[in-house]
Amino acid sequence: METYDDHRMAMCFSLLSFAGVSVEILDPQCVNKTFPNFFDSLEHVTRAPVVSIDGPSGVGKGTIATLLAKRLGFHYLDSGALYRVMALISRELEVELVGWESEKIETWFSKRRVAFRDGKIFWENKDVSKAIRSQEISDLASRIASNLEIRKSLINIQKYFRRAPGLVAEGRDMGSVIFPDSSLKIFLNASLQVRAQRRYKQLISKGLQVKMEGLADELENRDLRDKSRDHSPLQRAEGAVEIDTSTLSVEEVFDSVFKLCESALPAD
Repeated sequence: METYDDHRMAMCFSLLSFAGVSVEILDPQCVNKTFPNFFDSLEHVTRAPVVSIDGPSGVGKGTIATLLAKRLGFHYLDSGALYRVMALISRELEVELVGWESEKIETWFSKRRVAFRDGKIFWENKDVSKAIRSQEISDLASRIASNLEIRKSLINIQKYFRRAPGLVAEGRDMGSVIFPDSSLKIFLNASLQVRAQRRYKQLISKGLQVKMEGLADELENRDLRDKSRDHSPLQRAEGAVEIDTSTLSVEEVFDSVFKLCESALPAD
């Protein structure tokens, strides 16, 4: 919804969320004029439940989170895809984001609508699911994700996905940084070799040309970068339930997670 840079428009129409109506405010930063913490305060009132699923690449986060969101009737957030979409947009628009301040990045990115529907990622209603998985975009996204100002700018952007009836958010810092008050925190893990095999099959299934050789090293190097960065390092959030998926089927992992949801989520 367009605010025309009017903080009253953003505040007024955001209240529709109380009626269970999904509202997208295109320029949420306009509330900074009079009430910088408006959306934080609104969140405290509405407070939709969140299931956070974290873990390294190749453990099945995306698969489990997608299935879970569908089963629960919740919204879905793939945080890693946001970095990839940001990389794709910056390349296509020839914009160099590194060096910008976080507030400028947040304003720039929030005006470019990103949506997750039916297991696909859309930018301005264009399906970019395959485009963001190219090696070029992956490399650019990795560089972008390591930038502190960019990570700071995406914190609020990711929080905007939290709305009724609930959210399943998957990534690397969902339970530790973005949604520390999650109703349920899951940390999925698996052996490096199993993850490499899964990653290979995933990329091949998407029609991408990849080689198995080197994938394990690539994942290991990425793990090292994610765990050692100063801001939002990859780690198991406090209170998170860890599940090793190395020898489990998708169905077995899903059943385990869903049972935890039945105990952790508020009853209708």
